[in-house]
Amino acid sequence: MTGEASGGTAGGSPGSGTPGDPRAARTRAALRQALLDECAEHPLEEVGVAALVRRAGVGRATFYLHYADLRTLAVDACASVVREAVDALHAWRGVPDPASPPPALTAFFTGLTPHAALYRTLLRPGGGGPLGESLHRELRERSRRERELAGAPEPELIASAVAASFTGVLADWLHGLIDAPPEAVAARVWRLLGVLHRTPTR
Repeated sequence: MTGEASGGTAGGSPGSGTPGDPRAARTRAALRQALLDECAEHPLEEVGVAALVRRAGVGRATFYLHYADLRTLAVDACASVVREAVDALHAWRGVPDPASPPPALTAFFTGLTPHAALYRTLLRPGGGGPLGESLHRELRERSRRERELAGAPEPELIASAVAASFTGVLADWLHGLIDAPPEAVAARVWRLLGVLHRTPTR
Protein backbone atom coordinates (compact mmCIF):
# COMPACT_ATOMS: atom_id res chain seq x y z
CA MET A 1 0.00 0.00 0.00
CA THR A 2 1.37 3.32 -0.94
CA GLY A 3 -1.20 5.53 0.75
CA GLU A 4 -1.12 7.82 -2.28
CA ALA A 5 -4.78 8.71 -2.41
CA SER A 6 -5.79 11.61 -4.58
CA GLY A 7 -6.49 15.01 -3.16
CA GLY A 8 -5.17 16.76 -0.09
CA THR A 9 -6.65 18.71 2.74
CA ALA A 10 -5.59 21.48 5.00
CA GLY A 11 -7.63 21.59 8.15
CA GLY A 12 -10.52 19.94 6.34
CA SER A 13 -10.38 22.23 3.29
CA PRO A 14 -9.16 21.32 -0.18
CA GLY A 15 -5.43 21.69 -0.69
CA SER A 16 -4.00 24.66 -2.51
CA GLY A 17 -3.83 24.86 -6.25
CA THR A 18 -6.59 24.56 -8.78
CA PRO A 19 -8.56 21.31 -8.99
CA GLY A 20 -6.59 18.82 -11.04
CA ASP A 21 -3.37 20.83 -10.78
CA PRO A 22 -0.71 18.15 -11.48
CA ARG A 23 2.01 20.03 -9.59
CA ALA A 24 -0.09 20.24 -6.44
CA ALA A 25 -1.03 16.57 -6.80
CA ARG A 26 2.62 15.57 -7.14
CA THR A 27 3.58 17.63 -4.11
CA ARG A 28 0.87 16.06 -1.94
CA ALA A 29 1.82 12.60 -3.19
CA ALA A 30 5.46 13.25 -2.27
CA LEU A 31 4.46 14.45 1.20
CA ARG A 32 2.21 11.45 1.77
CA GLN A 33 4.90 9.01 0.73
CA ALA A 34 7.49 10.83 2.83
CA LEU A 35 5.24 10.51 5.87
CA LEU A 36 4.71 6.80 5.30
CA ASP A 37 8.46 6.31 4.92
CA GLU A 38 9.14 8.31 8.10
CA CYS A 39 6.52 6.37 10.03
CA ALA A 40 8.10 3.10 8.92
CA GLU A 41 11.12 4.22 10.98
CA HIS A 42 9.57 6.32 13.78
CA PRO A 43 6.19 6.69 15.55
CA LEU A 44 4.05 9.50 14.16
CA GLU A 45 4.50 11.57 17.33
CA GLU A 46 8.27 11.55 16.77
CA VAL A 47 8.09 12.70 13.15
CA GLY A 48 8.96 16.35 12.61
CA VAL A 49 8.02 18.63 9.75
CA ALA A 50 11.68 19.43 9.08
CA ALA A 51 12.64 15.79 8.52
CA LEU A 52 9.49 15.19 6.52
CA VAL A 53 10.01 18.01 4.03
CA ARG A 54 13.66 17.03 3.57
CA ARG A 55 12.58 13.52 2.64
CA ALA A 56 9.87 14.85 0.34
CA GLY A 57 12.21 17.37 -1.29
CA VAL A 58 9.95 20.36 -0.68
CA GLY A 59 10.12 23.45 1.49
CA ARG A 60 8.51 23.91 4.89
CA ALA A 61 6.25 26.66 3.52
CA THR A 62 5.07 24.27 0.81
CA PHE A 63 4.04 21.75 3.45
CA TYR A 64 1.83 24.29 5.23
CA LEU A 65 0.40 25.41 1.91
CA HIS A 66 -1.14 21.96 1.56
CA TYR A 67 -1.66 20.70 5.12
CA ALA A 68 -2.51 22.31 8.44
CA ASP A 69 -0.35 19.87 10.41
CA LEU A 70 1.16 16.40 10.38
CA ARG A 71 -2.02 14.74 11.63
CA THR A 72 -3.99 16.16 8.70
CA LEU A 73 -1.34 14.79 6.36
CA ALA A 74 -1.47 11.43 8.12
CA VAL A 75 -5.22 11.13 7.59
CA ASP A 76 -4.74 11.95 3.90
CA ALA A 77 -1.85 9.48 3.62
CA CYS A 78 -4.09 6.74 5.01
CA ALA A 79 -7.04 7.55 2.77
CA SER A 80 -6.12 4.75 0.38
CA VAL A 81 -6.65 2.25 3.21
CA VAL A 82 -10.31 3.24 3.31
CA ARG A 83 -10.69 2.91 -0.44
CA GLU A 84 -8.89 -0.43 -0.55
CA ALA A 85 -10.92 -1.83 2.36
CA VAL A 86 -14.21 -0.88 0.76
CA ASP A 87 -13.16 -2.25 -2.62
CA ALA A 88 -11.78 -5.48 -1.12
CA LEU A 89 -15.06 -6.25 0.63
CA HIS A 90 -16.90 -5.90 -2.67
CA ALA A 91 -14.35 -7.65 -4.90
CA TRP A 92 -16.54 -10.58 -5.87
CA ARG A 93 -18.90 -11.47 -8.69
CA GLY A 94 -21.95 -13.68 -8.78
CA VAL A 95 -22.86 -15.42 -5.53
CA PRO A 96 -20.22 -14.88 -2.81
CA ASP A 97 -18.72 -18.01 -1.27
CA PRO A 98 -18.95 -17.62 2.54
CA ALA A 99 -16.06 -20.06 3.00
CA SER A 100 -13.66 -18.25 0.68
CA PRO A 101 -12.99 -14.51 1.02
CA PRO A 102 -12.08 -12.55 -2.11
CA PRO A 103 -8.31 -12.62 -2.70
CA ALA A 104 -8.40 -8.81 -2.52
CA LEU A 105 -9.59 -8.99 1.09
CA THR A 106 -6.73 -11.26 2.12
CA ALA A 107 -4.29 -9.02 0.24
CA PHE A 108 -5.72 -6.01 2.04
CA PHE A 109 -5.02 -7.43 5.52
CA THR A 110 -1.59 -8.66 4.47
CA GLY A 111 -0.69 -5.28 3.02
CA LEU A 112 -1.39 -3.39 6.25
CA THR A 113 1.76 -4.63 7.99
CA PRO A 114 4.34 -2.11 6.67
CA HIS A 115 2.47 0.89 8.07
CA ALA A 116 0.54 -0.74 10.91
CA ALA A 117 1.99 1.63 13.52
CA LEU A 118 0.63 4.67 11.69
CA TYR A 119 -2.76 3.05 11.20
CA ARG A 120 -2.94 2.28 14.91
CA THR A 121 -2.39 5.96 15.66
CA LEU A 122 -5.39 6.96 13.54
CA LEU A 123 -7.64 3.94 14.16
CA ARG A 124 -8.25 3.35 17.85
CA PRO A 125 -9.49 0.07 19.39
CA GLY A 126 -13.17 -0.37 18.70
CA GLY A 127 -12.98 1.62 15.47
CA GLY A 128 -12.67 5.21 16.72
CA GLY A 129 -10.30 7.86 15.49
CA PRO A 130 -10.20 9.77 12.18
CA LEU A 131 -9.36 6.73 10.07
CA GLY A 132 -12.08 4.67 11.73
CA GLU A 133 -14.69 7.36 11.19
CA SER A 134 -13.79 7.66 7.52
CA LEU A 135 -13.81 3.90 6.99
CA HIS A 136 -17.17 3.48 8.72
CA ARG A 137 -18.72 6.28 6.67
CA GLU A 138 -17.44 5.07 3.29
CA LEU A 139 -18.14 1.40 3.93
CA ARG A 140 -21.64 2.07 5.21
CA GLU A 141 -22.50 4.12 2.12
CA ARG A 142 -21.11 1.51 -0.29
CA SER A 143 -22.88 -1.34 1.49
CA ARG A 144 -26.17 0.57 1.64
CA ARG A 145 -26.02 1.48 -2.05
CA GLU A 146 -25.23 -2.05 -3.22
CA ARG A 147 -27.89 -3.58 -1.01
CA GLU A 148 -30.47 -1.16 -2.39
CA LEU A 149 -29.45 -1.98 -5.97
CA ALA A 150 -29.84 -5.69 -5.20
CA GLY A 151 -33.29 -5.10 -3.70
CA ALA A 152 -32.19 -6.65 -0.40
CA PRO A 153 -34.17 -5.78 2.75
CA GLU A 154 -33.13 -3.32 5.44
CA PRO A 155 -30.26 -1.66 3.52
CA GLU A 156 -29.71 1.03 6.17
CA LEU A 157 -29.63 -1.41 9.10
CA ILE A 158 -27.40 -4.01 7.49
CA ALA A 159 -25.05 -1.38 6.08
CA SER A 160 -24.57 0.08 9.55
CA ALA A 161 -23.94 -3.37 11.02
CA VAL A 162 -21.43 -4.28 8.31
CA ALA A 163 -19.53 -0.98 8.62
CA ALA A 164 -19.38 -1.11 12.42
CA SER A 165 -18.35 -4.77 12.53
CA PHE A 166 -15.60 -4.51 9.94
CA THR A 167 -14.18 -1.26 11.29
CA GLY A 168 -14.16 -2.58 14.85
CA VAL A 169 -12.58 -5.92 13.95
CA LEU A 170 -9.93 -4.24 11.82
CA ALA A 171 -9.04 -1.79 14.59
CA ASP A 172 -8.89 -4.45 17.29
CA TRP A 173 -6.77 -6.71 15.08
CA LEU A 174 -4.30 -3.91 14.38
CA HIS A 175 -4.05 -3.26 18.13
CA GLY A 176 -3.40 -6.93 18.88
CA LEU A 177 -6.75 -7.60 20.54
CA ILE A 178 -7.50 -10.28 17.94
CA ASP A 179 -4.69 -12.81 17.60
CA ALA A 180 -4.73 -14.14 14.04
CA PRO A 181 -2.53 -13.94 10.95
CA PRO A 182 -3.84 -11.80 8.05
CA GLU A 183 -5.17 -14.76 6.08
CA ALA A 184 -7.13 -16.07 9.07
CA VAL A 185 -8.66 -12.74 10.07
CA ALA A 186 -9.69 -12.09 6.46
CA ALA A 187 -11.50 -15.42 6.34
CA ARG A 188 -13.17 -14.88 9.71
CA VAL A 189 -14.35 -11.36 9.02
CA TRP A 190 -15.68 -12.50 5.64
CA ARG A 191 -17.78 -15.20 7.29
CA LEU A 192 -18.96 -12.75 9.95
CA LEU A 193 -20.13 -10.21 7.39
CA GLY A 194 -21.81 -12.96 5.39
CA VAL A 195 -23.86 -13.90 8.44
CA LEU A 196 -24.90 -10.26 8.88
CA HIS A 197 -26.08 -10.09 5.30
CA ARG A 198 -28.13 -13.27 5.65
CA THR A 199 -29.60 -12.63 9.10
CA PRO A 200 -33.40 -12.15 9.07
CA THR A 201 -34.31 -8.75 10.47
CA ARG A 202 -38.03 -9.31 10.91
